[in-house]
Amino acid sequence: MQKPTYKELLDAGCHFGHLRKKWNPKMTPYIFMEHKGIHLIDLNRTAECLERAAIAMKAMAKSGKKIMFVATKKQAREIVQKAAESVGMPFVTERWLGGMMTNFTTIRKSVKEMQRIDRVLNDTTITGLTKKERLMYSREHAKMVKHFGGIEQLNRLPSAVFIVDIHHEHLALAESRKLGVKTFGMVDTNSDPTLVDFAIPSNDDASKAISFITNYLANAIREGLEERKAMKGDDKESAEA
Repeated sequence: MQKPTYKELLDAGCHFGHLRKKWNPKMTPYIFMEHKGIHLIDLNRTAECLERAAIAMKAMAKSGKKIMFVATKKQAREIVQKAAESVGMPFVTERWLGGMMTNFTTIRKSVKEMQRIDRVLNDTTITGLTKKERLMYSREHAKMVKHFGGIEQLNRLPSAVFIVDIHHEHLALAESRKLGVKTFGMVDTNSDPTLVDFAIPSNDDASKAISFITNYLANAIREGLEERKAMKGDDKESAEA
């Protein structure tokens, strides 16, 4: 895993913070300077924090733990969904429903209902459905996939969450903290970095910055999964020998 370079972070625009009047004083250790009323993030700190988060995520993936990706901002949805899917991790990119984790049992019931509707729609032996009923089921299924499709394979609470913009995703952050779930988050100058276990100071509005940070972490997870696979292969060979 290569360390993130200053130039890569600069090219991605990770250094652009918010206007000074919107800043959170707790971000002071991560701010390099103010330029024309805008705070600029210290990219040396960003690189340090990003590498630290990546090492932790890699270790979690290697031990078989699940990390949920959360980003409901328009410019982040597709980027985060693709990254999560590429490493087989759960994600929430449509809307964070209250109780997504604190009321996980109820959420699982909704997922099972979504799967039941899917079976009904794809079962060619069922002939009793009217055209109107099939249309109603299709619409309901599409709506449920939007909200629950990314967590369909999640049978228990994730071990950690990665959040793009902890200020925007305050509900997801609050539920994670309440349950003691490990938190990773992109933290802009308007947020409180002390609320997350692994704060990554960065512009969390620009798609290039979101893409760089998210994909860097996804690659770390991928390395962890590959090492886990290799480790299992070695164990299998030892057992057969």
